[in-house]
Amino acid sequence: MSSVSPSVANGGLVAGPAGARVVVAMSGGVDSSTAAALLVEAGYDVVGVTLKLTDASGTAASIGGRCCSPRDIDDARATAAALGFPHYVLDHTAAFRDAVIDDFVAEHRAGRTPNPCVRCNEKLKFGPLVRFARAVGAVRLATGHYARLEPGGDGPRLCRALDRDKDQSYFLFGVTADVLAHVTFPLGALTKDQVRALARRYALPNADKPDSQQICFIPDGDHKAFVEARGGAGPAGDIVDESGATLAPHAGTHRFTIGQRRGLPAVGGGDRRFVLRIDTSSGRVVVGPRQALSRSVMNVDDLRWTAGDAPRAWPLRCAVQIRHRAAATPAWVDAPEGAGASVSVRLDEPTVGVAPGQAAVFYDGDRVVGGGWITSG
Repeated sequence: MSSVSPSVANGGLVAGPAGARVVVAMSGGVDSSTAAALLVEAGYDVVGVTLKLTDASGTAASIGGRCCSPRDIDDARATAAALGFPHYVLDHTAAFRDAVIDDFVAEHRAGRTPNPCVRCNEKLKFGPLVRFARAVGAVRLATGHYARLEPGGDGPRLCRALDRDKDQSYFLFGVTADVLAHVTFPLGALTKDQVRALARRYALPNADKPDSQQICFIPDGDHKAFVEARGGAGPAGDIVDESGATLAPHAGTHRFTIGQRRGLPAVGGGDRRFVLRIDTSSGRVVVGPRQALSRSVMNVDDLRWTAGDAPRAWPLRCAVQIRHRAAATPAWVDAPEGAGASVSVRLDEPTVGVAPGQAAVFYDGDRVVGGGWITSG
């Protein structure tokens, strides 16, 4: 194996004490498996651990291989065996249901657009893994996330990955600074193509395994049926245009999200309609042209600051990202009460896709400053 220590060092680890123990969170995918291989190559005493968050046994996902399926646990175990280190499984299905699944259902019932991956990282995933790492005497927890940690005077600074197409810093803004102090991201300076190439070079059993594209606990992608089965259906009502004219009935507000185009009544002339607003009190889903989705101001609360405390100087100049795949937009962020419990964001340029329930993450260049949850826009 060729030396890859620069990428490991970029994630926060150096060639450090010989044989130092590192716990690697293993999803069964190629990214976390390659992170483990890099650390083995760098001379660490690696221990693998998989969080079992939901049970996909008995479904198509258990055959094809999705996050949290039996196949994925087997893939993680096989990788650990191939690389010669122990592997453990921690069952946190009950905590995941309470912190992530129930929140997902409640948000859809309320007409908002949830982001379960952010909630999982914030409320569940990192805490148990760091505690496990401490319990087995590890110096760090490593994950296969595409993100970087850089040293700062107030603790590690969460930054974007080198590969912008795979960057996952947006999903990690809620992980607290004291937790990040015990974490490393070995893939932060690598591209996805490099990771695939390394996985093949290391002959990892899952080197060519496809990436999962669905929400881990909804492997068939049918979130409407999932929400309905758990009592999260919103009220039935009408799809209306901006003037209030009824276009068609619908079977529940939970079936729609802001910006959605599919499943809406057809309109003549080739124009497209998009969901503009969802009113769960009346059951009305308001639709209109794409330009009506444009917003330049939004409110954000339930804030997290990567330095631990809210900024002292307001307004804050930064770039704001409102979806994983969206470009960050330059903006002014201000706290009306001065303490930063909730903030008003004024974007330099109007943007489409501002949806209550989604995360808004604040960046200073590549560095994550903080973020929160959109309440209105």
